[in-house]
Amino acid sequence: MPERKMRNYNLFLRKNFIFPAIGLTVLLLQAALNFAQQKTYDFSVVDKLIEDGVRSQAYPSAVLVVGNSKGIIYQNAYGRLTYGEESQVTTLRTIYDLASVTKVIATTAAVMKLYDDGKLDLNAPVYQYIPEFNNNGKSDITVYNLLVHNSGLTAWTPFYQDPNLDTPQKVKDAIYNCSKEYETGSRTLYSDYNAFLLGEIVLRISGLPLDKFCKENIYSKLNMTDTDFLQPMSEDYRIAPTENDTYWRNQLLVGYVHDELAAILEGVSGNAGLFSTGPDLFKFMQMMLNNGRYTDERRMSPQALQDTLFSPATVELFTAKATGLGYANSRALGWDTKPEATKYPPPCGTRFSNNSFGHTGYTGTSVWCDREKDLIVIFLTNRVYPTRGNEEVRSIRPKVHDEVCRILGF
Repeated sequence: MPERKMRNYNLFLRKNFIFPAIGLTVLLLQAALNFAQQKTYDFSVVDKLIEDGVRSQAYPSAVLVVGNSKGIIYQNAYGRLTYGEESQVTTLRTIYDLASVTKVIATTAAVMKLYDDGKLDLNAPVYQYIPEFNNNGKSDITVYNLLVHNSGLTAWTPFYQDPNLDTPQKVKDAIYNCSKEYETGSRTLYSDYNAFLLGEIVLRISGLPLDKFCKENIYSKLNMTDTDFLQPMSEDYRIAPTENDTYWRNQLLVGYVHDELAAILEGVSGNAGLFSTGPDLFKFMQMMLNNGRYTDERRMSPQALQDTLFSPATVELFTAKATGLGYANSRALGWDTKPEATKYPPPCGTRFSNNSFGHTGYTGTSVWCDREKDLIVIFLTNRVYPTRGNEEVRSIRPKVHDEVCRILGF
């Protein structure tokens, strides 16, 4: 794998938004008022629970952001970016590799935007947007099937192990020409193929790669200045490392996407590749909890103005559990809803209501929102450092969500 410095990445410099003095003053006063209106809660039990995870080496680093439709109630950072006293202390500005949380904060969000704008038909066959996909009996797979993960496509393939698939285009062609693993619509199989194809559909419709589409149409509007696929190397000092890759890239992954498919695709894929911070993710989830509405902090105005990113109907459509599938299901469109407990409790814990939606990421990240409780919990870790073998976060994460609910009286 070529060195990171040799990659042909588009590195975007962060823009600084300058507020008029009067507008900034009003914003600060509004923030202070919101803070004053929030009840004071004791989150020491949650802090200890997360810090115990650091001590047991479930993860070296963690960030928690708790809030609701009005704003942030509590936020904190824990541990260091790696184990050892010489490592950088975690802060709220620490950037995490979101892994599969990319599927909702980027890919599904882009699909929602195109759907809202009348440019995407959820019931259209995938080949309508990607003609190369129309082979091997896949003509019946629709965009909707990709979103609810019942397309018939396999979960994933270790493309990085095949020396013949040594370019992004060869990997894309392999997915376009794949065969189905099961009958479309007959069951759920969570698949990176589905998310990759959705990202390609965004490109085919908009003419923009997924990263540029999201930055222009979503992140810039929400003032999510720390959220992007290809993070500049200048930000490495605050990016939480993921795995010490000894099997393919032979280096500690800092700023490189952890997911192998996204890495082969040069860092931008519908299934993984997005990096972000806890506060940035809160802006997105607060917008979702507010049915697509957000406060445009960049407006050159004495007052923060409300704007709409998605229509309320679109937010409801994409975050409600898909029904009428003929089998048990927790998937919404792109999003997940509160699943049944299996080997582990639901990632959002047992106290979140059934009117919840969210997603988790393989690297140890998660975003969850409960409409009924008016609650957002963002919990980010780099649990795959130094290896992916430790899954203790699966036990800690539900406890964190349950304790947050208990503290807030839910």
